[in-house]
Amino acid sequence: MVSDSDIRRVSIASAIGTTLEWYDFFIFGSAAALVFNKLFFPAFDPVAGTIASLASFAVGFIARPLGGIVFGHFGDRIGRKAMLVLSLTMMGGVTFLIGLLPTYASIGLGAPILLTLLRFLQGFAVGGEWGGATLMVIEHAPAKKRGFYGSWPQMGIPAALLLSTGVMALTGAMTTPEQFADWGWRIPFLLSGLLVAVGFVIRRSVSESPSFKRLQRSHGEARLPIATVLKTQKKRTALVIASQAAENTSFYIIAVYSLVYLTQNLHVSRPLALRALMIGAFFTFLAQPLFGALSDRIGRKKVFMGGMIFLGLFMYPFFAMLDTGSYPMIVLAMTLALTIGQGSTQAAQPSLFGEQYQAAIRYSGVSVAYQFATVIWSGPTPILAALFVLWAGSYWPLVAYVGIAAVISVLAIVPLREAAGRELGSLEPLPGDASETASRSATA
Repeated sequence: MVSDSDIRRVSIASAIGTTLEWYDFFIFGSAAALVFNKLFFPAFDPVAGTIASLASFAVGFIARPLGGIVFGHFGDRIGRKAMLVLSLTMMGGVTFLIGLLPTYASIGLGAPILLTLLRFLQGFAVGGEWGGATLMVIEHAPAKKRGFYGSWPQMGIPAALLLSTGVMALTGAMTTPEQFADWGWRIPFLLSGLLVAVGFVIRRSVSESPSFKRLQRSHGEARLPIATVLKTQKKRTALVIASQAAENTSFYIIAVYSLVYLTQNLHVSRPLALRALMIGAFFTFLAQPLFGALSDRIGRKKVFMGGMIFLGLFMYPFFAMLDTGSYPMIVLAMTLALTIGQGSTQAAQPSLFGEQYQAAIRYSGVSVAYQFATVIWSGPTPILAALFVLWAGSYWPLVAYVGIAAVISVLAIVPLREAAGRELGSLEPLPGDASETASRSATA
C-alpha cells in the first residue's frame, strides 16, 4: 500500500523533473521562433530563414518516437526510474551543448548541421521522458485519485513553458537586441546544466513503481514489449495517436507559431509576446490538477473530449483576438486557449493513456503512442502554420486545420477504454497479450 506522503513525493518529483526536461525542449522552440533564423540560417531571406529555423525545431519530433521505443523497451524491462534519470541527464547535457554552439558567422554550414543534430538528440531524450514520468505517478496513485495525481507531471509542461519563456524574456530584458543576438540567447541553454543537477538528485530519491516491482516478482516482463504492442494493440495505439490531433496541433500554434505571428505579422514587441504566453502558461499550471480531479469524477474521456472540442471551436476567436492588437485581448486569447483547451486535455492524458495498456507493455505502449503523435501532429505544425499564412495571407487555413484535427480527435477518443476509479490490476487483459494473461496478478 502506497502512503499519501509517498504518492505526493513521487508526484512532486515527477512534476519537477518533467518541468526541467520540457524546459530544455521549449527554449529551443522560443529561440527558433525569435533568433535562430538570423544566427544559423542567415543566407535565407527573413521568411525562409524563419521556416528553416522552425524546421530544425521539427527535427526533434522525428527523434521522439525512436526515444520512446528505446526508453519504453528498457522501462518495461528494467524499470521506470532508471530510464527517467537517464533521459533527464541526456537532455540536460545536450541542451547545455546547444548553448556553446558556434553560429553560422563562425563556422558556416557546420553551425546549422550541428544545431540540427543536437536537436535530434534532444528529441530522443524527451521521447523517453513522458511515458516514464506519467507512469511513475499513475502506478503509485490510488484508483480514486489517479486522474488528479496523473495531472501533476503534466503540470511540468506549462511550468516549463513559463520557466523557459520567463528566462528568455528576462535575458532579453537585461540585454540589448544586439547583445541578445550575440550571446544573450545562450544563457537559457547554459542554465540547463544547473537545472539538470537538481533534477538528477530529485529523481534518484523516488522509489520504483509498485506495478513494476510486482511485475519483477512474478517474472511477468514481456521479452520484447514494443513487439507485443505492435502485434496485439495496433488499433488501440492508432486510436491513442489519432486522439491527440487537436491538442498537439493547437499547442504548437499557440506556444510557438503565435510568437512568430505576433512579432512579425502584428509587430508586437518580443517582450510583450513572451509575457502573454507566460500568463497563459501560469493559469494552465493552476488549472491542470482541477481538470485531473474532474476526470476522476466524470471520466477521462469526457474531460479530454471537451478540451478537444473547445480547441476546434476556439482557433478562430483566438486569432481574431490577436488581430485586435489590444494587449489585454492577446493575453486573454493565450490564457483561454492554453488553460481550457490545453489544460483539460493534458491533465486527462496520463491516466487515460496509461489505462489502455497492461503493466508489462505500459511504458512502451504509452511512449510509442504519445511520441508518434508528436511526429504526425506536432512537429510539422509550426512550419505548416508559417506556410499557410504566407500562402493565404490569412489565418483561416490554421482555423480549418485545427478544426479538422478536432474532429479526428473526438472520433478516436470514443472507442478508448474508460477506467476512471478502477484499479489498474482489475482491468481485463488486452486481447492477444499472452504475457499479460499469464501475469494478471502483476498488472496493478
